[in-house]
Order: sequence, then structure tokens, then C-alpha cells
Amino acid sequence: MQGGDIISSFLNACLLERDGEDCVKMLDVIRDMGLWITRELEATENIFFFANAGAQLFEKPDAKEWESAKRMSVMKNKIKVLKETPKCPRLRILFLSENEFQVISDGFFQFIPHLTVLDLSRNKELRALLDGISQLVSLECFDLSFTGIEELPIELKSWTKLKMLDLSCMDNLRKIPQHLICSFSKLQIFRMHLIDYPNEDNVLKGVIIMGCKKLKDVTWLMLAPNLRTLWITGCAKMEEILSEGKLSEVAGVIGIPYSKPFLKLETLHLFDLAKLKSIYWDALPFPCLKLLHLHGCRELKKLPLNSDSAKGNRLSIEGSKHW
Repeated sequence: MQGGDIISSFLNACLLERDGEDCVKMLDVIRDMGLWITRELEATENIFFFANAGAQLFEKPDAKEWESAKRMSVMKNKIKVLKETPKCPRLRILFLSENEFQVISDGFFQFIPHLTVLDLSRNKELRALLDGISQLVSLECFDLSFTGIEELPIELKSWTKLKMLDLSCMDNLRKIPQHLICSFSKLQIFRMHLIDYPNEDNVLKGVIIMGCKKLKDVTWLMLAPNLRTLWITGCAKMEEILSEGKLSEVAGVIGIPYSKPFLKLETLHLFDLAKLKSIYWDALPFPCLKLLHLHGCRELKKLPLNSDSAKGNRLSIEGSKHW
């Protein structure tokens, strides 16, 4: 079952409710029941949950209050500074999103060795990540979307277990160290908006690019041979997906050990790309492609397909009239 189907089933069962056009939220009664269940678990299985979301806190809870926590949430508060050095050997999940962070001390993450999920999203005043965050060597999911971070430290290459990285809508992000992304050998999902960055990784399976207003092509995707899903939407100046003229530039980064792109691609979604004229300059083989979905791509007159492109494969092409 896909994520959208799961959310729809929760909505139909009244376990979630809509919060605007594109968001959902948990019903208060469901949240209260969830907290009650966690309290029962705390009492019977020694599993501690700490939740203080939306409590209008101006300072983070005292470190001693959550040293035994396995999962912790202080999202949607007004905390500006994290200066202590908490010792949380059991903490696995930490939600710090939607606060007013300006500073996170270099030692804050020093004694949280088993953290696997860290959400710092929507902290727009947060401008820098100090080197100490690299000590989270067990991290698997990191959400930095909608933050004011200007540069990613090269020390993050220690995150060898990272599977999901979200850099969506980071308007101030100006620098990603060379070869940093390719050091995440287990990375499966890499989201980025409003940034044109040539990813050198060859293990990516899903890429989402939204709202990159200056992006004209994504030729660097030639370096992602295992790509399964590609979403590109709202890139007003994008003219090509893969540019023949830029292929030599991309090849010069590390070389391209394969001849054709998208050999493992299963779904391709291209939405609201008003200037898009080309996906690829020639017909391509798509042995795994199941769905090509186009909308708002009026300048796209030709697809990179011929009679052999999807041979032996059932390919569905969906789109609006005139794309």
C-alpha cells in the first residue's frame, strides 16, 4: 500500500482530519489515546516517551526529564537555544521542528549515540550546523527542510547509515561540500527544492525536485543509475531534463560507467514545467517504466520513446490535454 492510500484510509476511518488543502492532522482524541498507550508502555515495558509539542515552551525541558526517553517531541514551541549536553543513551527519535532555534551547541548531540531520526525542519532562524552534529553516526533520517542553513559541514560524511535526507525549501543553502552526498552509501530518498546541486551518488532510488525557479536541467541524474522514482514540479525555467550539451560536464565529474539513463526508472512525474521542451534528445529504453505522468508541460512536443522503448513492459502515459 502506498503512502497516499494509507493516509486516505486513516481519513476515511476518522483517525486523521484535513488541515488545509495539502495537510492532515491527528484528532485530539486520537492523540490523547496515543499518549495514554505510551504511558501504559512506560509502566509495563520501561519504554519512555516524552511529548511536549505545542506547549509554547521558550526553553527546552530540563535534560534530566528526558534522559530515559526513547522518543521525544518538543516541536511547535518557541525554543531559541539548545546549549546543554544531555546524556540520552536510549533516545532514538527526536522531533525539534517548528521552533525558533538560532543556536544548537556543538556538544548537544555528543551523548545521543543511538539517534536514528532527527527532525529540525521549519526552524527558519537556524543558520548553521556545528561540527558536533556529525557524532550522530546512527542517524538514518534527517529532515532539514524549511531551515535557514547556509552550508552543510563536510563532517556529515560520518553518517554512513543515512537513508533519507530532506533539504526541501532551504532558500539560504549555498554550499554542499563536494562528494558529501555520495558518502551516504545507503541513501534511498533525497529531497531538495530551490537548489541546483549535482548529486554524485549512484544508490538513489527516489528524487523529488520542487520549486527550483532557476533550474534549467537535471543532467546530473545521469549519475543515479538506480533511480526508481522521479518527481519534478514547479521549475519555471526548466527546458530539458537531461541536456546533451551538459553531458560532457557531468561525465567530467567522475565519469559515467553506463550508456543509458533511467534503466531502472519505474515512475516519472513532470508537473508545471512551462518551458520544458525535451526529456532526452533521443529515444531511450525504459525496461521498468510503468507510469509517465505529465501535466502543465505545454512546450513538450516529443517523448523519448519509440516502438522498442517499453518492449515487454506495460507503460501507462497520463496527462492533461496538450500536456
